Amino acid sequence: MSKQFEIRREIVVEATPEQVFDAITVNNASWLFPVPWPSPDGAVDGTGSRVTAWNPPYEASVRAEGPDGWFNALEHIIEARDGGTTVVRYVHSGIFTDDWDTQYDGADKHTDFYLHSLGQFVKYFPGRACAYVAADGPAASKEAGSVDVLRRALGVTAVGDRVRVEVPGLDPIEAEVDYLEGQFVGLRSGDALYRFYCREPWGAPVSLAHHLFAQPADADKTGEAWQDWLNGVFA
Repeated sequence: MSKQFEIRREIVVEATPEQVFDAITVNNASWLFPVPWPSPDGAVDGTGSRVTAWNPPYEASVRAEGPDGWFNALEHIIEARDGGTTVVRYVHSGIFTDDWDTQYDGADKHTDFYLHSLGQFVKYFPGRACAYVAADGPAASKEAGSVDVLRRALGVTAVGDRVRVEVPGLDPIEAEVDYLEGQFVGLRSGDALYRFYCREPWGAPVSLAHHLFAQPADADKTGEAWQDWLNGVFA
């Protein structure tokens, strides 16, 4: 059965409104995943999305529509605060058509991690483009407890920990744990955000999505190395 949902958040980030607006509308691959924004003129793009509000650097909203009243909408209200900080008011609304509780729970919890990553990007890597590398784990990573397997493989126990991750074929990674909540792990190095999503509660495999600001010479090779690492962790 179809049912509408709404997820609201308000966060404070260490950046200017201009940096936040750019991160949301231009550089989303640097903290989220690559999603080109539609033209600000309100025209519907090839994915069925259109901009519904565009007031740089204070507001950016987009909406996609489909059959039978289906829609998916994102709203961002951006406001400068004292001390070089910015408030971001975020609303994600739409309609889930199947297994509403599971889909809502997954979207709700992912939102917190994504918005944390937005804050990390605008604070440490503002305006920088990245090489985006993503991979999904094998079917075994759908099993209960996969998040514990991943945490042990990374050697993480608390936010602020310093870790060293060795991925065959790549230079060792020295990073700090910047996020460790529920099913999600975030690492930040001097030139990258490493993101891990343990999605077994929602029937999906563990996945990773990394934002590499010192862009590798061969992004495909880097992606393959991380894929092999993930397969090995859950072999």
